[in-house]
Amino acid sequence: MPFFEYSRIETEYLSARDRRLGDAITRIGPVQRTVDSDLFSALVNAIVGQQISTKAQATIWGRFLTELGTVTPEVIDACTAERLQSLGISYRKAGYIKSAARRVCAGELDLAALHNMSDAEVCRALSSLDGVGVWTAEMLMTFSMQRPDIVSFSDLAIQRGMRMLYRHRTITRPLFEKYRKRYSPYGTVASLYLWAIAGGALEGVTDPAARRRKPS
Repeated sequence: MPFFEYSRIETEYLSARDRRLGDAITRIGPVQRTVDSDLFSALVNAIVGQQISTKAQATIWGRFLTELGTVTPEVIDACTAERLQSLGISYRKAGYIKSAARRVCAGELDLAALHNMSDAEVCRALSSLDGVGVWTAEMLMTFSMQRPDIVSFSDLAIQRGMRMLYRHRTITRPLFEKYRKRYSPYGTVASLYLWAIAGGALEGVTDPAARRRKPS
């Protein structure tokens, strides 16, 4: 699979705007995160992965690809919910996936048209689907559509990365918005580095929220 595409333009801009983030970018180096440019396939995979481990998601997604061949709206629409459930997902998730396929096949949701919409419009359109919330929509905008300016307040790892980088115990919405605006228009690349930081890419950098006060 290809990786999210970015260049020195984005990293140099972010480094100039934010010294701490710039230092982190230098220390970490290039970050490679895979993307799936097929938005419907990515949508189904995202629903499959809700509330299960990454390993379990990979296993189930492998079954989808093996059993169905290609994951298109037409293929999913032709499957029964029971067939989808047999691949390892809940009946509720099967219903969400079937509903999305039905809306696309019926022309109620034009996935191609989303590429000409603003981020806010895309988020509204995707989160109108059953089983798709704002966070899932933002992840699809990041790892399928490769939108350049996505930073998700709903993502716990993004908040953790901000806490670790800027040494805050809590990331309030106003604080988050301050950083998000600072990163714009290259917020998605900032997100890649915040995820890396949250995952331990900066040796010795801890999460201030995890510190406990000593008893008096």
